[in-house]
Amino acid sequence: MDISTLLSRAQFAFTIGFHYLFPQLTMGLALLIVILKTLYLLRKNELYNTAARFWARIFAITFIMGVVTGIPMEFQFGTNWARFSIFAGDIIAQTLAMEGAFAFFIESAFLGIFLFGEQVFGQKMHWFSAFMVWLGTWASGAFIIASNAWMQHPVGYTMAADGRLHISNYWAVLFNSWILAQYMHTMSGAVITGSFFMAGLGAYYLLVKQHTDYGRLFVTMGMIMGLIASLNQLFPSGDLEGKQVTTYQPVKLAAMEGLFETETGAGIVIIGQPDTPHQRLDNPIIVPNVLSFLTYRRWTAQVKGLDAFPANQRPDSIELLYYSYHIMVGLGTFFNAITGLAFLLWLWGRRLFRWRWMLWIIMLATPFPFIANTAGWFTTELGRQPWIVYGLLQTAQGSSPNLSSGNILFTLLGFAGMYLLLGLLYVILIIQEALRGPEPAVEKTTTDEWQPVGSSYEQEPYQPAHKEHSPTRYKDDQPEKKTKKRPSLSTGRTDSTTDATQPEKQTKKGSSTVTTAIGVIAGTALAFVVELLRLRQRK
Repeated sequence: MDISTLLSRAQFAFTIGFHYLFPQLTMGLALLIVILKTLYLLRKNELYNTAARFWARIFAITFIMGVVTGIPMEFQFGTNWARFSIFAGDIIAQTLAMEGAFAFFIESAFLGIFLFGEQVFGQKMHWFSAFMVWLGTWASGAFIIASNAWMQHPVGYTMAADGRLHISNYWAVLFNSWILAQYMHTMSGAVITGSFFMAGLGAYYLLVKQHTDYGRLFVTMGMIMGLIASLNQLFPSGDLEGKQVTTYQPVKLAAMEGLFETETGAGIVIIGQPDTPHQRLDNPIIVPNVLSFLTYRRWTAQVKGLDAFPANQRPDSIELLYYSYHIMVGLGTFFNAITGLAFLLWLWGRRLFRWRWMLWIIMLATPFPFIANTAGWFTTELGRQPWIVYGLLQTAQGSSPNLSSGNILFTLLGFAGMYLLLGLLYVILIIQEALRGPEPAVEKTTTDEWQPVGSSYEQEPYQPAHKEHSPTRYKDDQPEKKTKKRPSLSTGRTDSTTDATQPEKQTKKGSSTVTTAIGVIAGTALAFVVELLRLRQRK
């Protein structure tokens, strides 16, 4: 494999790795927002509605970042992988186009209604918009998974005389047998990310004793949903994934497990270091016979090792594949332990909210689902090598032949610099929203006198002419109003306030922040796309 192809692979891995940090969070949060909104409609507790609006702001910022970082992925099919696009574009383009034309527009349209249409459309429509955002988000993931599943297990195609693939059975592509297990595994991984993100922020609120009502809600929902999703990662989705890899990609299974030699009653490796040149695993800790049982449901079944396959059909980075797989599995086990313990502490007299050491564990565990999901995708893609379309087209034959290594290195460095700035901007915005915290809805106050919105004076009813004052007088001439006490949702205390418009000002400030972020990110993306098109035309 030449240097330009390796650099194209590195660039695609970097850009998609950075991009997927955002969709996995939005796919997880979308489901949690629907649950919060549903609880509000059922229980009529404003706590759930305010929480849903708060996480919608986090969702919106993350969604925009996902859109911006996803744009270069489409261009790379043409710029860096032209021969692959020519070979399989008739099939891959179908699912990618459906993702953009249907799922993405459903998601973006109803997100706008959810963010800005609550007062206009009412609560039922507000819930429906949240449901449609979740549906669009998960449908988007389904179409992307369908594209990747076809590359893992190509079906529904015919090969023309010129060597190109044409779609022959559209439904076979959409209902590829590979999709179900991969989709279940990916979506539950996204729910784990969203759940730990929510629970981590809730744990922070409880540790610093701010927004404690919301902190308890976030920790409770995050750990319960995280437990359900973590169990699904083990069974059935993880089990189904393992079975189809065993059936269709046995060389991938051998590389993931570090199994260099075919064994009867193969054991599962807990830890070890692959030594590829000497075809062995150093310092292994192995549980006997377990791998045979997990793959074939027989303790003494034979499992093929790497020695059963030609060298040119083995993954070209066995060490990275092995470690990616074991990081994913190890963190998945860690998630089950954390969520299971948290659930028991929650059942045991709600000690979960009082034991600070557990709250620290939950908060510090927030970034690990991102690592686990990234490692999982590395496992999926590295295990498919040396094929870009499994069994049909090798990766070395799918790259663009006219790109030099200097061209690719230039764009790779550009992506790294741009994504660094975007990442910093995203972190700043999320921290700002987290510190500001959930805000209760603006309460409507009723008075005996009509007050123009935004006016600097109050209009009084008409007074007779012999009165000493005129019909209209300014606030400065009026007696000072009594200070009102309003309860705080987070602490239960009463806060003194004389400014009834303060919540409204804070809400406008939050909307301004999100709008500014969207403008900056969208402008950066547009400038980048224009420059990329200009360079493409020059070539």
